[in-house]
Amino acid sequence: MLKTVIIENTKQDDNKVSWLLNNSKEFRIEAILGSVSQSIDYFSETREQDIIFADVELQDGKAFEIFTMAIINSAVVFTTTYQKCLVDAMDLSGIKYLLKPLNKLSLDKSLIMHDVMADHFLMNRHSSYKVIEYLNEKKKRRMIVRKGNENILMKPEDIAFFSSENKTVYAFDTAGKKYVADKNLCELEQQLDPDVFFRINRQHIVNVNFVKSYRSFEKVKLQVELKTPVICNQMIVSKETAPSFRRWIMGE
Repeated sequence: MLKTVIIENTKQDDNKVSWLLNNSKEFRIEAILGSVSQSIDYFSETREQDIIFADVELQDGKAFEIFTMAIINSAVVFTTTYQKCLVDAMDLSGIKYLLKPLNKLSLDKSLIMHDVMADHFLMNRHSSYKVIEYLNEKKKRRMIVRKGNENILMKPEDIAFFSSENKTVYAFDTAGKKYVADKNLCELEQQLDPDVFFRINRQHIVNVNFVKSYRSFEKVKLQVELKTPVICNQMIVSKETAPSFRRWIMGE
């Protein structure tokens, strides 16, 4: 029986995958996780599982981000309603890429694939390091931002933070100047160096070199203050993300 972890975005999908797996004698569900942050916290402890079913699109980012923050020593089956992440999924540690809605046949195919590759995962328990290496190769070293009709080339390290406002993402430089970014926050989160940039909430990604301080907010949250001329009172880290933020700020 395979020890199994499910990472899914919606409650409906959770129940669907859980129902399928619970009706199979081959899987035993160890945990059901609902977000990138929750998954990172879960895998920050030593975990032993045989296979993970991970929805690519999660409420706070893409499942691929989990592999940059935690060491996953097991096979992964990525699930999604979109085909656009196929190449990324297969290049990472995924052994299978399944389109929703799932059914028993698709799960059976994953089981067969796991059996074929079982020796590989047992012999290479730290295969997720390859995932981290792959993602790091994709990190942005420069980016284009806009100021009016002008396209400006900037280095990511010269950007203090990114802010999403009315479906537009802005980059703020060290002097507090505001530019329109060329990507949304989810895309930036994947492409920026995770040691330097952290998405503290749905609206903001901050640069560690410009974090002045942080303090408790409403007992369970954190409020971040930046070393920039721009004053932003919405730099709030949620209760769920706070543990990951503390580890990130300490370079762990």
